[in-house]
Amino acid sequence: MAAKRRAALRADHLRYVQQTPRAGVLHCFVLDCSGSMLAGRRLALAKGLLIALFDRAGATRAEAALVCFGGSGVDLWFGPAVPRWWNERWLEPVGGGGGSPLAAGVGRASRLLEQSARRRPAQQRWLWILTDGRSRDQPVRPADADEVVFVDFERDQVRLGRCEALAQAWGARRFTPEELIG
Repeated sequence: MAAKRRAALRADHLRYVQQTPRAGVLHCFVLDCSGSMLAGRRLALAKGLLIALFDRAGATRAEAALVCFGGSGVDLWFGPAVPRWWNERWLEPVGGGGGSPLAAGVGRASRLLEQSARRRPAQQRWLWILTDGRSRDQPVRPADADEVVFVDFERDQVRLGRCEALAQAWGARRFTPEELIG
């Protein structure tokens, strides 16, 4: 309409600009806050890694969410939203202890990803599971997760390899914290 100004509308006045859909990305982080993550300061390392990952998400204007599980409960700590300013003070109150209800944590993340898929179908959804794998749970891979990344914090002499096994079963990627930091 701006091209025609006061003239009568003609076909050459119309312009079509194809835009690529900008649905964005959602990074859903699932943090194991069980007692086994307290050993060897694994939970502290996981929190530091989360701060870096939230910074990356904020820099790309991606949405992020944080689900924490441990003991007998699961909590949604943040999001989904674009993390504007995220620092260690936000994670300081996240404590650890108790059992590892991995299936409950993944179940809560699955519901969050499902809601996101309904709200923004074209959005790409990443599920990040930060755990030492010290759980007997065998959760099902969330259907609405486009990409799944396991961050394996297992450091014990006798390795159980549960993160590796789940990553393989789910067709997911598996990294150690050092591989993501370095």
